[in-house]
Amino acid sequence: MNKKQVLFRCLKAGFVGLVLLLLYAPILLLAVYSFNASDIIGKWESFSFAHYGKLFGDPVILGMIGNTLLLALLAAVLSTVLGTAGALGMFYSKKRTKAAMHAASQIPVINAEIVTALALAISFVAVGLGKSYFTLLIGHMVICTPFVVLSVMPKLKQMDNSLYEAALDLGASPAKALFKVVLPQIIPGVISGFMLAITLSLDDYIVTVYTRPSGFETISTYVFNATMRGNAHTAETLSSFWALTTILFLVIVLVVVLSNLIGRGRKERS
Repeated sequence: MNKKQVLFRCLKAGFVGLVLLLLYAPILLLAVYSFNASDIIGKWESFSFAHYGKLFGDPVILGMIGNTLLLALLAAVLSTVLGTAGALGMFYSKKRTKAAMHAASQIPVINAEIVTALALAISFVAVGLGKSYFTLLIGHMVICTPFVVLSVMPKLKQMDNSLYEAALDLGASPAKALFKVVLPQIIPGVISGFMLAITLSLDDYIVTVYTRPSGFETISTYVFNATMRGNAHTAETLSSFWALTTILFLVIVLVVVLSNLIGRGRKERS
């Protein structure tokens, strides 16, 4: 290996390291200060689990977290079912129909979220629906479902379509061929879409504000409202979310690592 190759590898590794540092440094900073007794970032007092105690000791915060997780789970499950069905329908449709359906499904992806939120709010008013848990759930499904389609479609294109036809030739019904042949091949894409839907729902603020019922709080709306209050309780309240951020980050890292290990084990067995 000559000097140019060594220099190129060092530069590539340095660039990747810089990008990772910029991505994860804020999260790691919050994780470190989640074990700090102070409510101010940049002021270290002592190692403490006080923020975790405040997080799990406040019934208001626990109720808000429960609302957020339940909403994310429901939206992700329904969006995964709808998005997978939509991807299958597009994949087996004729060329023109497939192109039209694919373009329509991507509008919420490329559209500004504020436009989607306003459109949903106006549509609900037009059909006589007031803000409720149902409108909130529909709003989250609108922003999550297209990303499930994006996750499932590549797996459909990668699979061997002759296996489905062979199953039909051997006497399997279309439904049985779908569940026994097609779904096992695209399940990684379905899982990826499900995880992405949960992330999008947990993170959403704009659509939630325009579609939620009065008094219903999620993590995003709660943090925003706590920040806008500007009272003495704000710093103490927000500092407990450092602990929540750390827990969510660790859970996501664990899920990603386990998914990679499971995928690697399947490849080795095959």
